[in-house]
Amino acid sequence: MDTNIVGVGVGITDRFRSVVEEKVSRIEHLAPRAQALEVKVTHRSYRNGRMEDDTVELTLDGKGPIVRAEATDTDKFAALDLAVDKITEQVRRAKEKRVDSRNHPRGAKFEKGTGEIAGIDVEPASVEVLRAVATGAVPIQNEQDDEADYSPVVIRQKEFGAEWMTVEDAVDRMELVGHDFFLFIDARSDHPSVVYRRKGWDYGVIALATQAQPAAQVAS
Repeated sequence: MDTNIVGVGVGITDRFRSVVEEKVSRIEHLAPRAQALEVKVTHRSYRNGRMEDDTVELTLDGKGPIVRAEATDTDKFAALDLAVDKITEQVRRAKEKRVDSRNHPRGAKFEKGTGEIAGIDVEPASVEVLRAVATGAVPIQNEQDDEADYSPVVIRQKEFGAEWMTVEDAVDRMELVGHDFFLFIDARSDHPSVVYRRKGWDYGVIALATQAQPAAQVAS
């Protein structure tokens, strides 16, 4: 696996390169199909007296979804350790999910022996209902009723408080609750966004161009 190290506002020493090479073997063990790892180190200084820090961003590219992780610390070696822990945990979870997907495929499954449909929340219509439909005996909506109050679809509504988080944290939360999507406010852009699962264990993000209200206003 090719490793590329880039420094922004900081020089990359031979010692740091050697430590990165040691960490690469740990990542390669979990992601043998990965082809390249980009390591970006950004040093930041602050005028308000805040202590300087380093951010290490890791981008793993190869045959499959791109995996990213980042961490910030006052020491770039500590930030590297944190970022490596994050990206290996993401790769490990993705690997376990691929195995689980092969062993327990999603979607509907028709049982030939019993005629039942498993894996989907569908209840077959009874013989009486099918006969009523065939004979035209199914009750219809009265034309005099208020059509505005009638809907053939039951829409369930849920309301949650807005949560600010990174895209990576939103993906972790989505996987934690077992859903195919997760609604959140992007902490980097303040845009209402949705992360969702795509085919092949890849993920996507949809964001609105309008920024969300500050947390203080939402809480009030």
